[in-house]
Amino acid sequence: MNLIKQIVRLIKINRIVTHYRLDDMVLSQSKYQALVWLNRILLPWNWRPRHTGERGVRLRLALEELGPIFIKLGQALSTRKDLLPEDISVELTKLQDDCPPFDETHSRQIIEKGLKRSIKEAYAEFEATPMASASMAQVHAARLHSGEEVVIKVVRPDIKPVIEQDVSIMFTLARLLELAVKESRRLHPTEVVGEFEKTILDEMDMMREAANAAQLKRNFEGSDLLYVPEIYWSHTNENVITMERIYGTRISETEKLIEQGIDLTDLSAKGVTIFFTQVFKHNFFHADMHPGNIFVLPDGRYAAIDFGIMGTLTPEDQRYLAENFLAFFNRDYLRVSELHIESEWVPKDTRVNELESAIRAVCEPIWDRPLKEISFGLFLMRLFQTARRFGMEVQPQLVLLQKTLLNIEGLGRQLDDELDLWDTAKPFLEDWMQERVGLKSLLKNTKRNLPFWIENAPQLPGLVHSVLNKAAHGQLELHSGQIARLEQALENQAKQQRRRAIAVALVAVAAYLEWQAAGQTAVQNLSYIWIQVGLLISAAWLVLKTDSPNSK
Repeated sequence: MNLIKQIVRLIKINRIVTHYRLDDMVLSQSKYQALVWLNRILLPWNWRPRHTGERGVRLRLALEELGPIFIKLGQALSTRKDLLPEDISVELTKLQDDCPPFDETHSRQIIEKGLKRSIKEAYAEFEATPMASASMAQVHAARLHSGEEVVIKVVRPDIKPVIEQDVSIMFTLARLLELAVKESRRLHPTEVVGEFEKTILDEMDMMREAANAAQLKRNFEGSDLLYVPEIYWSHTNENVITMERIYGTRISETEKLIEQGIDLTDLSAKGVTIFFTQVFKHNFFHADMHPGNIFVLPDGRYAAIDFGIMGTLTPEDQRYLAENFLAFFNRDYLRVSELHIESEWVPKDTRVNELESAIRAVCEPIWDRPLKEISFGLFLMRLFQTARRFGMEVQPQLVLLQKTLLNIEGLGRQLDDELDLWDTAKPFLEDWMQERVGLKSLLKNTKRNLPFWIENAPQLPGLVHSVLNKAAHGQLELHSGQIARLEQALENQAKQQRRRAIAVALVAVAAYLEWQAAGQTAVQNLSYIWIQVGLLISAAWLVLKTDSPNSK
């Protein structure tokens, strides 16, 4: 039965691909061009007129007709401006993740099965008609018995088999594309599908989304910038998430915001601050900040929903990004090039002067425009596009960052077309760099590592003497095995010190019991003596174990 469904799905995909001339778009310049004609002539479902629109429009319409999973893929691809031609990436941004709602009976069944209780037991009120419906889930309004107004996000029934089937087909098409069209390999189709599969499966896990929301809420606890709704864990599981209902104005409804007395200039600057705070201070950022997921509360704070896609960066990526931004706005293209090589975003053997020249050619024209019009997102995109020519592999977390930055810029300039992103970002980045590499950073790292240094200080003179002695006699060769043994020696030293401390504590307890035994009966004294003997034997064993040459 599954095989029949797979064949039927493949026929539908072939019909849509042929109708919108995607086969022609991909294979027309390859040695497999004849397959395009055979596909049209031999298969009867392809005997209808073909679409004549622009390629971007045709691709968007095809994805919409292929269904919600392919729409999600198109949305994911729309963020890869470093990979796709501009006309296609722009058209893909128009894809809407709207689907007809599924039957309320299914919602009730999923909620009751997940929460292991009836709707009436779980909620005082439940609105059967969904507030919104998308490809992965739909949302219902409700009220808890304790009085809180909430929204319930319910995963679509039987969506996982559909995802597995369509993603399997996507992998097959990606591999065929790599085999048939050599130029397509630079787009890394199978890697893109792999990233998409991970993202879409993560989005289906409501426990993961709830945990993301809880973490983001903790990060902004007490903040006047961003409000994150409360998660009700007692009403949440893998297929259902219950969270506080937010009453606010969509950030795209600027006229309503003005009527409410919200300062749009201040609001746009807050959005930029929220982004840089998440990326550089918390290292945990909301990576799906499009207008549908952002509201403004009456007090002027942002409120976010939909926490399925979150991004993080390594400390190294954080530092190099901050330095890249600062070097770019100082027009220090040599430093930008050096950072790419130091961070291994490009191979170590890349010639720095060649990379510098390429980056200058891309970045210098940006400065023809006013500073307020310079886009951080487009700068990152062009930087990645240039670095790809030198062998850079753009990591998924950097793609999420670029996508989020473009969203934030779009929102900010929609609110205030005079927004100077650099005016807000530069002081933040400079302060962050000072904290990371300045005196504050030195004091913070010293405080964190001081206990370890004190613990290992007694053995340092011997180690230093050994290293200097070997260096003086030309015997200093540190291989990975030697480094591992040195690390093991340090660990053993720490264990020995802990054993000594425990032995001292045991002797102290034994001495305390000796003092307590005074004035006790003979039977009680005998009990104390046995306990003391046990403690002293244990302490002796620890000392012997510590002093043994083979102790570990």
